[in-house]
Amino acid sequence: MIVETKLLPDSSRLHLGVVLRVQEDSCQILNEGEISSVGFADPFPSPRTERVSPGNLVAVAATPEGTEAVVFRWYDALILGEEGGMVRLWEPAHGEVVAQPRDAQQSHEPGTRAYLSAGLPGASWWVSGAVSTTAEKAVVELDEVAQFCTNHDLWNRLG
Repeated sequence: MIVETKLLPDSSRLHLGVVLRVQEDSCQILNEGEISSVGFADPFPSPRTERVSPGNLVAVAATPEGTEAVVFRWYDALILGEEGGMVRLWEPAHGEVVAQPRDAQQSHEPGTRAYLSAGLPGASWWVSGAVSTTAEKAVVELDEVAQFCTNHDLWNRLG
């Protein structure tokens, strides 16, 4: 019997940070109580100052050169309500959007805030866990982001 092994995404290559300030080539993030400046992965779309804002949650990966680069971001969005299994949210840069919940069992109470993302396969918009007080406590889909990086060969194009 031949058993195929599937290479699983390595989300341990990623860590989270909350954006404090943004410039076109880098942003300042807060992670585990430390403030640091990180660049953006080369494929991260521009203009970055219009795509990333203070309060966004970002996934950061180590580059081959030993620096770090932002590879993905989640918006901090206000939940407006649920509609037929979807969640309606408001986010300053996009206005109202309707998103697929990552966890169908999770409650999305109007007036609370949750992480909103676009770009991952399966839906135009995804809503993850509630916005947390620190990046380390955020409940977001790091495995899916790692798989996205693998599928788009981003690990080799971070710098």
